[in-house]
Amino acid sequence: MKGRLSTIAMIFALALAGPSQAQQPGATVITSPAPLLQEDPRPRIFLAGSINMGATRDWQAEFAAALADLDVIVLNPRRADWDRSWRTEADEPEFRRQVEWELAALESSDVVVMYLDPASQSPISLLEFGLYARSGRLIVLCPPGFWRKGNIDVTADFYGVRRVDSLDELISAARAALQTRP
Repeated sequence: MKGRLSTIAMIFALALAGPSQAQQPGATVITSPAPLLQEDPRPRIFLAGSINMGATRDWQAEFAAALADLDVIVLNPRRADWDRSWRTEADEPEFRRQVEWELAALESSDVVVMYLDPASQSPISLLEFGLYARSGRLIVLCPPGFWRKGNIDVTADFYGVRRVDSLDELISAARAALQTRP
């Protein structure tokens, strides 16, 4: 009976931990506002770029799926539960929670990929580009037609930010960067 109770207790503890806590082979995708698993030593990649409050295609899902075979943590800021009625002001609790999650996720990342959709202006992505241009961790896809492509290209040249020309190239560059992480 005692052995059976400890087995039941272990199963219960694993169930409470949830899937994001389990160390299973393959990528673990953490979506805002879930905890970042700071103690997990696996390489981390942050998916920066166009979201437009959910209006931009979900390129993050495509990207995460392409990394599913790697033993990494994918940090995805796109929230399925985002509510457009939340004010984008510091005293709005869910807005603040989102911004703080993104900042912490960016800081904890080994690699930051960024896709700037030509159909968007992506002001937060531009902010993140500026924050991480000097980091040596940023890889950018900025297709023709993005309204500030010239600014991105000149700044990327100045700071040595790697640029790619397609989502497939962004995925390949990210895979290589994650696998060569010290």
